[in-house]
Amino acid sequence: MEILAVSAELFPLVKTGGLADVAASLPKALMAFNIRVRTLVPGYPEVLDALADRTVVRSYDDLFGAAATLLSGTACGLELLVLDAPDFFARRGNPYMDQECRNYDDNWKRFAAFSRVACDIALGAVVHWKPDIVHAHDWHSALSLVYLKYSNAAHVPRVMTIHNLAFQGQFPARHFAELSLPEEAFSVDCLEYYGDLGYLKAGLMTAHLITVVSPTYAREIMSPAGGMGLEGVLNARHDDVVGIVNGIDMDVWDPSRDPYLDHCYSFATFQYRAQNRAKLLKSFGLPFTRRPVFASVNRLTWQKGMDILADVVDEIARRGGLLIVHGQGDAVIEDQFRDAARRYPQHIGVKIGYEERVAHLLHGGADAMLVPSRFEPCGLTQLYALRYGCVPIVSRTGGLSETVIDANDAALHARAATGIQFTPIDSDGLRQALRRAFALFRNHRAFDQLRRQAMKADCSWQRSAQQYAELYDRLLRHQPARTTQRTREAAALRLPHSRRRSILANP
Repeated sequence: MEILAVSAELFPLVKTGGLADVAASLPKALMAFNIRVRTLVPGYPEVLDALADRTVVRSYDDLFGAAATLLSGTACGLELLVLDAPDFFARRGNPYMDQECRNYDDNWKRFAAFSRVACDIALGAVVHWKPDIVHAHDWHSALSLVYLKYSNAAHVPRVMTIHNLAFQGQFPARHFAELSLPEEAFSVDCLEYYGDLGYLKAGLMTAHLITVVSPTYAREIMSPAGGMGLEGVLNARHDDVVGIVNGIDMDVWDPSRDPYLDHCYSFATFQYRAQNRAKLLKSFGLPFTRRPVFASVNRLTWQKGMDILADVVDEIARRGGLLIVHGQGDAVIEDQFRDAARRYPQHIGVKIGYEERVAHLLHGGADAMLVPSRFEPCGLTQLYALRYGCVPIVSRTGGLSETVIDANDAALHARAATGIQFTPIDSDGLRQALRRAFALFRNHRAFDQLRRQAMKADCSWQRSAQQYAELYDRLLRHQPARTTQRTREAAALRLPHSRRRSILANP
């Protein structure tokens, strides 16, 4: 089976959130199911610098007013198609915002061009290759499904994945005339969204199937509280919405051979983790302590609940604990943590920005990872924490509630607990969770059992990748024109040996 994935981010080249990690790790996991993924990404400088074995696939003299070239090559162990359009993507820094954190005025055009090229690929722009399915990720690529619907490739199955419904790609309606779409596309059944253009909304309306990055989040976004204005669209399509929890790249996040850790460790050699803890404290200029070391690697935003965490730093310091925060985001929240570090220099460490090395050291050295999100589609930080035996303390929402088993009495007795959940999602809720964590930490035996149980959790893509494989198969079975011998062979290879002969002999 051949899949065209369309993503605006790709780890480790361009990353602002979990989208980049998923775009890089899911294709690798799907290889085990005989599914080949080629990923279309924008030609940011970092992507072009890493692209190997490049060949020119197609040239554009006028792609929404810009010259562009479609390249094929490899990077990070992935097969890539790269849209090299300097006028749109030769911008250092954030893919969507300038250095003053203002959205680029031409985002509507940049990602419309990107999506248009995805449609061209489905139409045959790549010689001797056409995808069986086009899989778009988030609003940046959502128009690819719209262009497909109104093209000669309308029969190609279309999948839309929501990574975060808060980001929708909404633009003034005046730009519609420049999108080269038929007038009927600007309607309530497609692009029109409260009088404007809604890129994500249009993707949801034109996809054959919609995936959401956790079953709980899939339910939450059906409500006015979580639907961000799109709950009506999602409820109308509820039969086509599937929640699939994200996995993580078990090679990138592996404490037994992590290049960012001076002291690697495994479940069997967990004692070496203490050396990472000591190095972590030293690197942040904090004193050695036998009290718990909390960490948070997050965007410093309202959604991530980081203002809630800033409100409870006194609780951590008063009890003798330490807190290390690494991330960037809202200037007000950044200043809150800087102020906390000035007030409690022996208890609070802060590093504004994002470095992969620091993130790995925090997961490999801290005792607990704080994820107080107000809403969280899936979350990856808590999965990394589980993998590294860093006890996750999470709000009870979205994928956080599905991937962390709360350390209540029954779960602790059954040796099933892997972390701490809290609700309500406010300062009082988090403060109570911290008190539970301090109490558990004092019981060294119980806390050691908790983090060892966390390390046993299955954070891989295996189960979720199988769900995607089954979803793709289902889509192709419902597309009679595409159900070829090649499709049956691909499906058969994902079945036990005893059933392969049957499916191949009886098409």
